[in-house]
Amino acid sequence: MSQFHFDPERYRELMAAGVPAYEELQSRVAAATEGVTARRILDLGAGTGETSSAVRAKHADATIVAVDESPGMLARITVAKVESQVARLQDPLPDGPFDLVVSALAVHHLDPGEKRDLFARVHDALRPGGRFVLGDVVIAAVSVAPLTDGYDKPDRARDQLEWLRETGFEVELLWERDDLALLRADRA
Repeated sequence: MSQFHFDPERYRELMAAGVPAYEELQSRVAAATEGVTARRILDLGAGTGETSSAVRAKHADATIVAVDESPGMLARITVAKVESQVARLQDPLPDGPFDLVVSALAVHHLDPGEKRDLFARVHDALRPGGRFVLGDVVIAAVSVAPLTDGYDKPDRARDQLEWLRETGFEVELLWERDDLALLRADRA
């Protein structure tokens, strides 16, 4: 998906065309945050703020910290009460604690070791009772998301569930469609 990452002007249009269930994924990520009282939310790989916008509709009063490696993408965010931070997913996370951490279509850029490391850092950044919602491309029998060798590194949903469990999360696979999956991980 690297071609989407570098075009902030057309990001939403390109994602909707390239990932058939893009809108549904965004809606499901936001819905999976329900049931958590959120004052501070971390959006990892925030891009142009599509996920932040969807989550804002569920948590109107929360402050969202949007992290992305592209200043151009972050500059396109128009959601209220968003603090932007330029950083890679491999970099230290902003200071927590957070009530919610969300990520849509970003973590698949990490290799398995980097994913496991990120999951541990997310666990540490969440308050007890906090939630991590991950909607992303996974390895599946049906592949529809356009991937770029070397840039996109999806793993199976069940592997990521196990890595999250090993980190101390209570996890659940909420939804799968083709090569997209939605995982919910609650910190006890």
